[in-house]
Amino acid sequence: MRIGLDIGGTKTDAVALDRTGREAARVRRTTGFGPDAVLAGAEAAVRAVVARAGAVLADVDAVGVGIPGVIDEESGDVRHAVNLGVAELALSTRLSGRLGLPVTVENDVKAAALGAYHLLGLSGSAALLNLGTGLAAGIVVDGRLWRGARGSAGEIGHIPIDPGGAACSCGQVGCLETVASGSAVTRLWQSTAALPAVELFDRADAGDGRAVEVRRTLVGGVAAAVRMLALSVDVETIIIGGGLSGLGERLAVPVAEALADWAVSSAFLASLELPSRVRMLPIGVSAAAVGAALLGAQTELV
Repeated sequence: MRIGLDIGGTKTDAVALDRTGREAARVRRTTGFGPDAVLAGAEAAVRAVVARAGAVLADVDAVGVGIPGVIDEESGDVRHAVNLGVAELALSTRLSGRLGLPVTVENDVKAAALGAYHLLGLSGSAALLNLGTGLAAGIVVDGRLWRGARGSAGEIGHIPIDPGGAACSCGQVGCLETVASGSAVTRLWQSTAALPAVELFDRADAGDGRAVEVRRTLVGGVAAAVRMLALSVDVETIIIGGGLSGLGERLAVPVAEALADWAVSSAFLASLELPSRVRMLPIGVSAAAVGAALLGAQTELV
């Protein structure tokens, strides 16, 4: 049995996978704030999902963790997980010590890419375009994560596309993330609604001119991210995931239309057949937790 955790800013998903890779149990717990609370919550989540699977820790081969922040691949240390109140945490070492099990730690988007690849039964190459608070992609080639030379493969959210655009959290200006992410929606569509993106699309459907403009910016940014992935790493499948993917077809359809419109004036883009290469991550799947569980099974991640 392998255990995977997806530690997010508000909740932690835990899954147990049996030896065939099928889900044996799942639990969800509230994520604590600060390094000690995050560590304690991770341990509690592992023990809870093992118990729900009717097993004991001795039945577990390995634990994988997907978590926001900068991950040291060698040590499994986590840095700059701001939303969790974690400046630095030796998560792999400390959680392994508490559980008596090997623990692998990976960035949550990369873990989700691996999980989505597995859950969708893909082969060859794929990228998960994660539209969360920020924008980033995880890349999988032949079932294995591709991190690049310094671990930044897929960080397309911080590629500047507009010299006169908004300031980005990375310190640059006009990055793709500033027009195609949850934080972009928050900045462009100031709202007190529980789900600002849903309100935005509802208002746009109702003919609100400002909402139509913001939606057009968002859709164009997501389509540009798809095009960027296809042109830079040429993966066969691009999966749209993250919080904004909850919009489902309301987002997928206009993105496909934008890609098709660009292809009309460019035979080169038309030859790439971009609309047919995009898929939406199904709502409700625990892609990051599943991917984290699979991390321990990969002994030669590149």
